[in-house]
Amino acid sequence: MKIISAEQVEQQLNFDELIDLLKLGFSRPFSMPQRQSYSLTANKATQEHPAPAGSSRDGFTLLPAWNEEVIAAKAFTYFPDNEKNHKLPSLFSKILLFSRHTGEPLALVDGTSITYWRTAAVSALASRFLSRENSTHLLLFGTGHLARYLLHAHLRVRKLRRATLWGRNSAKVRDLCETFSNLYPEVDFHISSELSREVPTADIICCATGAKTPLFDGKWLSPGTHIDCLGNHLKDARECDSTTVSRARVYVDSLSNCLAEAGELLLPIQEGHFDEKDIVGELADICSGKVSVRQTAEEITLFKSVGTALSDLLSAHLVYQKLM
Repeated sequence: MKIISAEQVEQQLNFDELIDLLKLGFSRPFSMPQRQSYSLTANKATQEHPAPAGSSRDGFTLLPAWNEEVIAAKAFTYFPDNEKNHKLPSLFSKILLFSRHTGEPLALVDGTSITYWRTAAVSALASRFLSRENSTHLLLFGTGHLARYLLHAHLRVRKLRRATLWGRNSAKVRDLCETFSNLYPEVDFHISSELSREVPTADIICCATGAKTPLFDGKWLSPGTHIDCLGNHLKDARECDSTTVSRARVYVDSLSNCLAEAGELLLPIQEGHFDEKDIVGELADICSGKVSVRQTAEEITLFKSVGTALSDLLSAHLVYQKLM
């Protein structure tokens, strides 16, 4: 069995190839049971409730999937106090790959690096389908590890000319702005100063934060905007408000996972502003052509993702194949 490190993942992946591979992989037959999250508390009663990344409890999550080639099981732990108590990251993740034909273990792949790549690639893939082709202005909320991957990925699918960067940590925002201004001199990277002016001018809004409450007022959205929310995994939190959801054609990466975890959808449903029947389709439906995508230049689209085991499988298997 091959052991694949984060460094090897970084060396082998590129977004042009990965985005196309995910499109193909989601359009083909696969199985993906709902992922299972567990609280690691001693109280049996609380163990019945999921503790996904972003919660205040130590948690453990399992994500299985398989297609006609491989079986994958991603496992990750989330210990929110690790940095404070142990000077360690809060999240550790590994992906096990097995042969679908024989069941033989093939590889143990670093799951943290795969997660960054596949999350950004799925975000950009959804934008390829749902944002306007002439989109030029991206508004990115968030400056964490994922932000750099998201910028690289979105720049591969749309000819962006302007990128507005928003974050609570001013030093991280400045660093991100300076780094990408040097990497992509043809794009105007600048720091957000007034969201009430920037949201209406954005063609694509990408939210990748730990925010528990909406980042902007849905009334500010202009016709034709595409919104991507990927930072929240909690039932009682959300990065966008009910106004945004009710104004948009809504798509998800996984219906079962989003209806179990995504406050962006669950809270508007509870408030009576949205119905789960209004969800147009999943990423697999989009990639296989089973549902319509953007139909007019004026409609607002929203893609909510909480992460899928299939995207982990496809990304990890690609790295494995390249190293064989």
